Amino acid sequence: MKYLTEYRDPELAKRYLEEIKRTVTRPWNIMEVCGGQTHSLVKNGILDLLPKEIRMIHGPGCPVCVTPLNLIDKAVHLAVHQGVILCSFGDMLRVPGSEMSLLEAKAKGADVRIVYSPLDAVKIAADHPDREVVFFAVGFETTAPANALSVLHAHRMGLKNYSLLCSHVLVPPAIEAILEDSECRVDGFLAAGHVCSVMGMYEYYPLVERFKVPIVVTGFEPVDLLQGILMVVRQLESGRAELENQYSRIVTEEGNQRAQEIIFEVFEVTDRLWRGMEIIPNSGYRIKEKYRAYDALYKFEVDIPEVEEDGQCIAGEIMKGIKKPIDCPNFGTRCKPETPLGAPMVSSEGACAAYYHFYRLTVEE
Repeated sequence: MKYLTEYRDPELAKRYLEEIKRTVTRPWNIMEVCGGQTHSLVKNGILDLLPKEIRMIHGPGCPVCVTPLNLIDKAVHLAVHQGVILCSFGDMLRVPGSEMSLLEAKAKGADVRIVYSPLDAVKIAADHPDREVVFFAVGFETTAPANALSVLHAHRMGLKNYSLLCSHVLVPPAIEAILEDSECRVDGFLAAGHVCSVMGMYEYYPLVERFKVPIVVTGFEPVDLLQGILMVVRQLESGRAELENQYSRIVTEEGNQRAQEIIFEVFEVTDRLWRGMEIIPNSGYRIKEKYRAYDALYKFEVDIPEVEEDGQCIAGEIMKGIKKPIDCPNFGTRCKPETPLGAPMVSSEGACAAYYHFYRLTVEE
């Protein structure tokens, strides 16, 4: 399949690896922002094939992983105590709240449903006019257009029983927060190609200019990642700091402008708490006043007290790139996909889950 098998070509991957080895002369720390990129790096054994000078740092690139504990508790509360039909993508169901996950709530009788699109949740609301339907809207900018579109559809259909529990997070402010952290050791970034396919590249130019770090918009297949790493290394070795686009087959400078129009019709930028990290200014979306009737937090006024994270989970340090999953003393023992201490062990894009499922295999081989 074009744009898939050709980016998994072993010979081409080998040539990129050889070029990286010829180019690098000193240690460099490169952060891949997206959890999908982390999984591809680990699953395909790329971490073990790169020269020792290249250290990949796994960023906070999983929106499920950074969804605040308190918001998961609110979703559980809505399902268990408010009797709503709580709809979500499947990867959110097993993420632990302070007392239970949505999957555990479902096992206790709550009406929690997996959907494949927020428009499925709109249809459920239309089919059940006597029930409140809440869609747990989690994601980067990538999923924001569909979630915003669901609000517009519900509005046009005159539905009064549909709302979003919104937890959208934005990538560029997270990169800025990482670079401002006193413990930051990142020399260059692989930016998330799927985010840029929607939002374009304009938000990254100020980061490159201010922090003097290379940022390369990169895809997700092995050849994509190796080419992106090579592009970052070439910049670092030559003392350059530029924004480059490896994922040009998908990403354009301006992005998907129609999708952006839909996003900004429904959402506005707000500060957002990232689980395991802190509140990052201007790093999330919230529903505008015009569509406030579709905001589940406004509609239900759920007041759930904040609860401290498990003190033995180092997810925050992992998502900031300070530590790797294997540095956690609970990795693979107390913390497994079946019994996770934190979200990065649950989500399909979590760094801890990637290491648990794939890293030991590549090391043993």
